[in-house]
Amino acid sequence: MAETLDAVLRSARKRLNDQGCEDAATEARLLAEWAFSLTRLELVTKAEMPVDLTYLQVFESALMRRLAGEPVHRIMGFREFFGLRLELSAETLEPRADTEVLVELVRDILAARGRQADELEILDLGTGTGAIALALLTVCENASATVTDIAQGALETAVNNARTNELSERVTAVHGNWFEPVEGRFDVIVSNPPYIPSAVVPTLDSEVREHDPLAALDGGMDGLDPYRAIAAGAAVHLNAGGIVAVEIGFDQASDVQGIFKEAGFALLELRNDLGGRDRALAFALQ
Repeated sequence: MAETLDAVLRSARKRLNDQGCEDAATEARLLAEWAFSLTRLELVTKAEMPVDLTYLQVFESALMRRLAGEPVHRIMGFREFFGLRLELSAETLEPRADTEVLVELVRDILAARGRQADELEILDLGTGTGAIALALLTVCENASATVTDIAQGALETAVNNARTNELSERVTAVHGNWFEPVEGRFDVIVSNPPYIPSAVVPTLDSEVREHDPLAALDGGMDGLDPYRAIAAGAAVHLNAGGIVAVEIGFDQASDVQGIFKEAGFALLELRNDLGGRDRALAFALQ
């Protein structure tokens, strides 16, 4: 007799919990929704449904990958961010909930200035999946975005994500490092750059170290090289009244403020993440 969906889920939760998974219930549910093509509600209403062997094999394969240390969203191949479903690839970071703080910071500043509905030009440096730019386009309905990345594979992923979220007509992708391929001026320049010091990268949790692209993590000797590059190039690409906003490491606020101040920028706002840690900074030219 085939196992029921409920029995399969209970077994998966136990195996993940025994492995030391901090949120075994959530991860088992996410893998089940993906493998069985069910919604969260259907997992409940169809709990006693016998599981088809073909789908069970997909689920078991995914569960084994998770037990071996591969992150859930890498297994699924996508992650939700700011209401968008974003495809992942080997050359992109997983967009994290903390990065939504950067999107919210920019949105709130624009709204306070009465500019959220303007025909804004947004530049997302090191775009990865395109998460920040695409999220901003959903809250700034008349804006357009230029996205850049040094990794061609990441740029292709961002373009695909723009297409699947029906935003491709408002997105231009250019390949290159920071401002090198960029022409023109923008109202908003945003980035979630690599900010981990080189010596710290090998000590990161294995789920990050072994599955996230190292080029998207390593910020140089002190973790601040990308901020220096962004601060140095931003002024010539910023429209009058424009803003620059960046995600930062929890202990980098003072250093990043100093870098931007030296480049002629004044701090507009520092915003914390859900854990109360410094996470995003916004600047304007002095």
